[in-house]
Amino acid sequence: MTFQFLSPKPHSYTDKVDADGDIDMLLKTERENFETKVVTPGELVTHATQYMGGHGTYTNETNERLSSVAGVVDRVNKLISIRPLHTRYTGEIGDLVIGRITEVSQRRWKVDINSRQDAVLLLSAINLPGGVQRRKTEADELQMRKFFSEGDLLVAEVQGTFQDGSFSLHTRILKYGKLRNGSFVIVPPALVQRCKTHFHTLPCGVNLTLGLNGYIWVSKHTTQTVEEFAIYSNENEEIDQENREAIARVCNSISALSRHFMCINDKTIVLAYEASLNFPVKDLLKLDVMVIITNEVNEKMTSLKAGMRR
Repeated sequence: MTFQFLSPKPHSYTDKVDADGDIDMLLKTERENFETKVVTPGELVTHATQYMGGHGTYTNETNERLSSVAGVVDRVNKLISIRPLHTRYTGEIGDLVIGRITEVSQRRWKVDINSRQDAVLLLSAINLPGGVQRRKTEADELQMRKFFSEGDLLVAEVQGTFQDGSFSLHTRILKYGKLRNGSFVIVPPALVQRCKTHFHTLPCGVNLTLGLNGYIWVSKHTTQTVEEFAIYSNENEEIDQENREAIARVCNSISALSRHFMCINDKTIVLAYEASLNFPVKDLLKLDVMVIITNEVNEKMTSLKAGMRR
């Protein structure tokens, strides 16, 4: 028997990696697809057998992993699960959320954060005007409505959970607190992607706050710091026509992405905004215009991913 030694040949990896392939290369090639992929029941998630199946997945006779619900593919290391699109927000400690005050009670506020139960914001978990750090007194409790009252919108961070499954929030950082000078948008929580920061300033000159609970705030950009004005003021600043149009265009672009179940982050919102410039603001919520905008966003995202893989 004779043996022939051949020179090494580099292996070409594609989206469909062999089950016995290198897991590190598999993770690298499929990471972007998992982060932005929306699947329907019965749709193929991955061919690879190295992944462990989480909620919303199952395997068929050929060990391919399929989706059992409609949602967004979520990957943590080797664990794959599906976050359903139509579901309430199930948070984690450290999540940034946007909420609306629903009730003022004894030393606490109840906050609607699109979860199964209202979250709780304790009086001891907020900043006092001017950033003063001290123990809250009975005088502070008597003027709680001067800080937050029913109907106010705020951005906060999930601090912990209670035994009944509700969340506790805090606004101790100065960038958290009452929201003003903008517009409110609601999308499915599963579409909002986790990233390093959820506070963005878009090229069009508006501020964007992405709540992981599906509540999004689009507001006027300001160069003032929080200390320069009252952090609990209810007075909105003057917004000119140009800024109003930019805010409305961004909100309608987000609604278009949400309606077509596209993942929402600062990049896709910027692409949708650029695609919307070909249409008047009042036409952006028309179904045919939404299709054109989302198709253009999808094409640009595909080309960007192809360029990154080269």
